[in-house]
Amino acid sequence: MPVCMGCLNEIPASDAVCKVCGFDNSEKQRAPFLPFGTVLNNKYVVAKNVDTNGESTRYLGYEKKTGRVIFVREFLPMGLFDRDADETKLFVTPQDKDNYLKALDDFVSYYEMLNTITDKAAMINILDIFKENNTAYVIEENDDLLPFTEYVEHNGGHLEWDAARPLFMPIITLIENVHKLGIGHYAISPSNLYVTSGGKMKLGGFSTENERKRGTMLKSQLFGGCAAPEQYQSGQTLDVATDIYGLTATLFYALTGHLPLNAVERENDPRLQVSNNTVKRLPPHVVAALANGLQMKSEARIADFDELRAQLSVSSTVQAIQDEISRTASMTPIKKEVESSKSNVNPTIVGLVATLISLLAFAAVGLFWLPTNPLMGLFTNGSTMPATLAAPTEDWTGPVMADYTGQKLEDVKSSFQGTVKVDADGAFSDTVPKGCVISQEPQPGVAITDSGSDAMLYVLVSKGPQLIELPNVVGKSYTAAAEDLTNLGFVALQEVEYSSTVAEGKVIEIVGHKAGDKIDSGSEVTIKVSLGKQKTSSASN
Repeated sequence: MPVCMGCLNEIPASDAVCKVCGFDNSEKQRAPFLPFGTVLNNKYVVAKNVDTNGESTRYLGYEKKTGRVIFVREFLPMGLFDRDADETKLFVTPQDKDNYLKALDDFVSYYEMLNTITDKAAMINILDIFKENNTAYVIEENDDLLPFTEYVEHNGGHLEWDAARPLFMPIITLIENVHKLGIGHYAISPSNLYVTSGGKMKLGGFSTENERKRGTMLKSQLFGGCAAPEQYQSGQTLDVATDIYGLTATLFYALTGHLPLNAVERENDPRLQVSNNTVKRLPPHVVAALANGLQMKSEARIADFDELRAQLSVSSTVQAIQDEISRTASMTPIKKEVESSKSNVNPTIVGLVATLISLLAFAAVGLFWLPTNPLMGLFTNGSTMPATLAAPTEDWTGPVMADYTGQKLEDVKSSFQGTVKVDADGAFSDTVPKGCVISQEPQPGVAITDSGSDAMLYVLVSKGPQLIELPNVVGKSYTAAAEDLTNLGFVALQEVEYSSTVAEGKVIEIVGHKAGDKIDSGSEVTIKVSLGKQKTSSASN
């Protein structure tokens, strides 16, 4: 029985449209990609193209003998070759030949070096490397892998540190081993990570340095939010610090549910977008490690993988403070000597104690501050917040900040005796009504030390539930309709039904809705797909 070129499930020979994934097997794979069913190295059968960058393309495929599902990666440097529809061999013009052969050699050498890593538990395993069709192929495993972005979505949109740590530590070790070979990844991002059914994370998306920075012979593919600043600048060196940026950006996504801004955008404002509640639930040393790994200047970033592991494992600064306090706790100071001679006081102890007090003060309002920490002074969705907030001391008798959460913005403005700054973008909320305050800074109960217009209140205002307008997908193929819905954030489901008016494989209707209806983003949307006219049989006499 033939298999669907879209999902590799078996389909009846008489059916062109797969009832599992909706893929139309009567269509051809567009050039320059390999035709459906191409057999490589007498072993591997090529199905649909799943992703492409400037250096290579990746196909779904399977082993001809065993039926094992695989990925087939083909060296396909855009702009340096030609291949017509239904052809398998690449044609390279004389003017492009030198660049093509250099890039091909880099590609093969890179994957051959990767394949020498002994511990491949945290990477998409390489099964075979060979040349054919005037190009090269890498066969990669495709066993029970869930995209990391889906894994995070299934876990509430973000991970807690205790869940993220065992996933990321093996990835750090893998990248460390990659760099020991003299190469790097330079595209660590949520899009290139997968989670196995056993709860282990694996990294894919490997490409040569030619593909991971601007100014090379290839059209670069950089992952916004994870690509380091130096990758956007021609002629810059990529090194350990580049991959540390990508690692910490991806960890930032895992812990917060969103990526940092693109590095180009951060040139003007290097601060990171993070909510106060997120900072509160993360260990301070993890917040500091994220900040240090996402420094814009590579020389200011965490220097190596040992340091990254150390910063993610323990807060060395806080630990040193605690150790110093414990060591000196039993010492009985003589008040007269302390008061009369400040020069006799150990400045290290004073600095450590002062730092601890500062840290505790910031912890009280959910902020962890370091002199080089880009998280300093941030509010949800990137709004500027005061960088030095402090909880009121026990002897404070002055006014304290009221609790404005849940109140209408106009009521807050009329009652607060000072200046109210409103987050420009706001945020969607299923629990807080539109126009009401979701969160505020300073927090309720914090001392108000300024008066009049100098007193500042920053608020994040609800935009209400996030509703998205359903597109018109009637008459489209299931694949096209599902893609339209997925791109808008919906989960596309399928029902099938015979129809005498709608062609087989085309959408009859959206079940329970119509185009233009507005519903919550992330909702399941069922589309009814035609099976064509129902065949009838007549009884013979």
